[in-house]
Amino acid sequence: MTAPVLLDRHGPIALLTINRPEKLNALDYTTNDLLLAHLDELEPDDGIGAVVITGAGRRAFSAGGDIHEFSRSIADGIEDAVRDFCQRGQRMTARLEDYPKPVIAAVNGLAYGGGCEITEAVHLAVACESALFAKPEINIGIPPTFGGTQRLPRLAGRKRALELLLTGDSFSAARAFDLGLVNQVVADGRELDAAFALAERILRHSPLAASRILTAVTRGLNTTITEGLRIEQEQFARMAATRDVHEGLAAWIERRMPDYQGA
Repeated sequence: MTAPVLLDRHGPIALLTINRPEKLNALDYTTNDLLLAHLDELEPDDGIGAVVITGAGRRAFSAGGDIHEFSRSIADGIEDAVRDFCQRGQRMTARLEDYPKPVIAAVNGLAYGGGCEITEAVHLAVACESALFAKPEINIGIPPTFGGTQRLPRLAGRKRALELLLTGDSFSAARAFDLGLVNQVVADGRELDAAFALAERILRHSPLAASRILTAVTRGLNTTITEGLRIEQEQFARMAATRDVHEGLAAWIERRMPDYQGA
């Protein structure tokens, strides 16, 4: 049986593909758990500097949670549904948001529900022109459960997010770009190339500096500006003791490309 998440290494870039095209790459519990397991596997791998996530096939990035499986959890009781569905999905999106290496979504089709929430949680995102997004949970009588009520308002603003959350209406890749949900919109079939190109632009720089930036931004967004500046100082202090800082400064002064060692 083919795994529901595929892991391929392309030099310093890891590609994770949600691989349930016959189900529009819906996120059942096994898929969710395997995605987390792969992220755990890749984190200590010094040969990997960035992660790209996409969906198998041309129809969907991910159509969201597996509703048939979720409905069985609902039937088993509230505690089971909260533990198995809500908490599991929130762990996954929180892991993506807090990941110490850049994570880029290559949105190649439908990104509904949990698929949209993955796009919200990752650090960067590229979408094809025909990609379609939605927050459709209200159609089955629930709020978003993988962090969508919290991250989308932070990205798009309260009123624009509430319109999408309360109507369940779908919206285009161009609209997702305007809302700050994706960084680029590219021609259909070019989203993976664009995501890899973006990763390569990041990988020119110190991986340690990238990690410190990710930490400062992610932690700082959820606190006051005063506390955020303290976090920024902490991340700078952690970098100042590394070889990468001395190499970066020397390379700039000597007008050469730096040779970062990640230490």
